[in-house]
Amino acid sequence: MNDDRRLRVLRAIVQDYVETSEPVGSKALLERHRLGVSAATVRNDMAALEEEGLIAAPHTSAGRIPTDAGYRLFVNRLSQIKPMTVAEQRAIGHFLEGAVDLDDVVDRTVRLLASLTRQVAVVQYPSLSRSSVRHVELVPIGGPRLLVVLITTTGRVEQRVIDVGTDLLTTEGEATLSLLRTELNAATSGRTLADASAELAVVPERLDPAHGEVVRAVVAALEDSLAEEREERVVLAGTANLVRSDRDFSTSIGTVLEALEEHVVLLKLLGTVAEQGNAVAVRIGGENPYAGLQSTSMVSTGYGAGSDLVAALGVVGPTRMDYPGAMAAVRAVATYVSRILAD
Repeated sequence: MNDDRRLRVLRAIVQDYVETSEPVGSKALLERHRLGVSAATVRNDMAALEEEGLIAAPHTSAGRIPTDAGYRLFVNRLSQIKPMTVAEQRAIGHFLEGAVDLDDVVDRTVRLLASLTRQVAVVQYPSLSRSSVRHVELVPIGGPRLLVVLITTTGRVEQRVIDVGTDLLTTEGEATLSLLRTELNAATSGRTLADASAELAVVPERLDPAHGEVVRAVVAALEDSLAEEREERVVLAGTANLVRSDRDFSTSIGTVLEALEEHVVLLKLLGTVAEQGNAVAVRIGGENPYAGLQSTSMVSTGYGAGSDLVAALGVVGPTRMDYPGAMAAVRAVATYVSRILAD
């Protein structure tokens, strides 16, 4: 059998089944696609594809549907990810660029992905294990109260109000804060959170002991912030999209929803993707290591500032998925999010 022709037949079956959700027969293939061969040849090719485990009969009809292996071959043989239209790209950029902070970026991203793909969108917050400190700011807000602000390179902002036991709005207080601000940024700026935490420990030794109470209070607040900011989080949107695909799951939709609620599982899957770079990764059916997701596919990729990937995002849905469309949307959205973080 001609391999190129076989792949064309498989591609046609995948495309028709994704579009119609109905098993595909040889007659339908000839009507919808210019295969340039006879009905007998198409039937022979379909028989060979079935023998190789790439398509299967869901019941005793003449139609066939792709298997996980068939989807895998289809995805592997995509010559390139189709680009999104200029209008789609412009709409993505406009929607995301309106975000006011990191939380807003993540919220907009996950809703946008769910809308573009009609799947469940999953966005991992920037991993703090891959982040660095951008800036530390100290803002006196009256009397002994001080606002301590930690900003990371991934846009996360942690704020703490502390009582330092002395009035900071005096000339002496302002001078102390100016000196402390300089020392703190020299010690932490550009360093990973773990390294920054270690550097903070020696800051009190470099300053006048007379400022000890203020310095210790600020350092303690920053150390707490650094520890808390290492927590990993994931956000989902579009779980209602699964209802439209209820028939596509070999198990109940409840099993899939339960698996999606296990954020630790999703973080592990996305964490692996982020480590592999900015290529679009596709896990199909049984390739997912978690039982609750083995009737689904995940399309995902990493994002970050420049070449520094800090997290991942993607979509989860039934294996009967528009893979080229999902891959294009995931890549485009990740590109725009990365640009925002780099600004």
